[in-house]
Amino acid sequence: MGRIDQMMPTGNSNNNDNDNLPQGRSLSQLVVANPLPFRRTIRRTELRQIVPLADTTIYDMERRGEFPRRFNLTARCVVWDLTEVETWLVARRQASDTSQLKRAPSPDVRQRKRRPVKSAPVL
Repeated sequence: MGRIDQMMPTGNSNNNDNDNLPQGRSLSQLVVANPLPFRRTIRRTELRQIVPLADTTIYDMERRGEFPRRFNLTARCVVWDLTEVETWLVARRQASDTSQLKRAPSPDVRQRKRRPVKSAPVL
């Protein structure tokens, strides 16, 4: 048997995978005992794909406290917490469904300087 054959596991092995774990614990016990908090952050390019708003709109909303705050990982790297952005999107969707968001007023097209809307002919 060559060196490679000795390293490859065989299908008829009776070894238990839990034998290699510390103190004879099973893998599921280790995962539950040592959960690692995993928070994903996104950079500006990914934020633009998720939230279709202009940068200035996002910055203004951040300043007013209406959008999740960004934070610096380094002096030149700005990121947002993905779970905060997704939570914000869900909240905005619910507010939109219940008509809690104020909509912008429709423009009065009769006040246009160029190509104003003609008034209806009087019959």
